[in-house]
Amino acid sequence: MKTFTYTITDPLGIHARPAGLLVKAAGEFSATITLAKDGKTGDAKKIFNVMAMGVKKGDTITVTIDGSDEAEAETGLKNFFETTL
Repeated sequence: MKTFTYTITDPLGIHARPAGLLVKAAGEFSATITLAKDGKTGDAKKIFNVMAMGVKKGDTITVTIDGSDEAEAETGLKNFFETTL
């Protein structure tokens, strides 16, 4: 299991467009990918779960990755967050 945190820098937070991109990026991996913020958790592969978290600029999220390709998923998702959010 891999875990990392990231503080959102996008002025609009995780709104519709980046949420869709996040779901697409997470879907490239077979590992289970979960986002957590303020006691809420959501499946990063499901757009409604991501949107329901209401992540705003400055919020810190925890990403947990568990599965056979977790190392690749961690690298890919860290890169995604740094370049997109």
